[in-house]
Amino acid sequence: MHQPPVPHLQDRDPEIAGLVEAEARRQYEKLRLIASENYVSPAVLEATGSVLTNKYSEGYAGRRYYEGQQNIDPIELLAIERAKEVFGAEHANVQPYSGSPANLAVYMAFLEPGDPVMGLSLPMGGHLTHGWSVSATGKWFRPVRYDVRADTGRVDMDQVRDLALKERPKLIWCGGTAIPRTIDFPAFAEIAREAGAVLAADIAHIAGLIAGGAHPSPIGHADVVTTTTHKTLRGPRGAMILSTAEHAKAVDKAVFPGLQGGPHDHTTAAIAVALKEAAQPDFARYARQIVANAQVLAAALVDRGYDLVSGGTDNHLVLIDLTNKGVAGKPAAQALDRAGIELNYNAVPFDPRKPFDPSGLRLGTAAITTRGLGEEHMPQIAEWIDEVVLGTAKQDEAVAGRVAGKIRELLASYPMPGWAPAP
Repeated sequence: MHQPPVPHLQDRDPEIAGLVEAEARRQYEKLRLIASENYVSPAVLEATGSVLTNKYSEGYAGRRYYEGQQNIDPIELLAIERAKEVFGAEHANVQPYSGSPANLAVYMAFLEPGDPVMGLSLPMGGHLTHGWSVSATGKWFRPVRYDVRADTGRVDMDQVRDLALKERPKLIWCGGTAIPRTIDFPAFAEIAREAGAVLAADIAHIAGLIAGGAHPSPIGHADVVTTTTHKTLRGPRGAMILSTAEHAKAVDKAVFPGLQGGPHDHTTAAIAVALKEAAQPDFARYARQIVANAQVLAAALVDRGYDLVSGGTDNHLVLIDLTNKGVAGKPAAQALDRAGIELNYNAVPFDPRKPFDPSGLRLGTAAITTRGLGEEHMPQIAEWIDEVVLGTAKQDEAVAGRVAGKIRELLASYPMPGWAPAP
């Protein structure tokens, strides 16, 4: 049963309703370990599916190009004030459609085409929009890429400084998509100041941890901060840009009219709801539990002979190099999915394999922590992962079915926000 219910969808389009129902059951029955996924609350779901989707609100509060904004302006202003309060920022823009457009807005605010931009290399854990070659950011700007150290799996800050002083980028990105360790925002800020660069922190993965006090904040160090609003923040699929007051006008102008038209008002409302939830004391406990679960899971995997990038984790994310297990990341991820363990195959630093068939697995603990699983469950999850990986190496297809049944039995005791099986 859906919460909120979807009777009109079931009546009007049973085909789509059936697929939505199937997806809900899939999310209910699987250990969702994709590091960029989570479960939102019923309140966030209700805001996302509200009549606000009917409205068009091009512009900013008090300066719209369409009439009828009497309720929309207060919603957006609430989202802005809550974002500023949760993160301690001087300015917030809550209109970006997703993380990549938010990052593109940073380029538009601070750079001209052809300017040098520095970011963590994609195979080392960076993001496409930090200047990778297949992205517009790597085609329209001159990318300068830094790496992690081969011996530690951590960002090589000496290399970052040397490259920054040599190449003089206009913009330096810190953060990425597969970084299991704490980001040293003060060190990046010092290098950016020395190089005369704008520092942008992409906290899409760790925003909820920062909001809950489980990871240091870039506020006060970075000139501009981008984040998605889902992942660990547990909101809808949207994004925000935080900045100092000095850069507020440039950021806002870059988002609109620079890149976007009207914002998605239903998403803005859902972001406001998620931010209110993130300001509550229980969210701080949740953020700390995410990290505790990830660290116990990482230790249990190490005990079973798994090679983890950087040796462990400081946040929600664990990156596994499967080279010593005799199986590649893609077949392992597909087998784990059949076994009820949802994660993604992922490149690891200095990976000799191709990106679409890499050596690693990336997993995160945000969603299973939302379901209520704790540290006591992590060794069992590591055991199931190990069973499936070893079974894949041996081409033992029966393992997946056995593990999937055990996972369904476990998760039946842990409610899923937004859906429950019919009694």
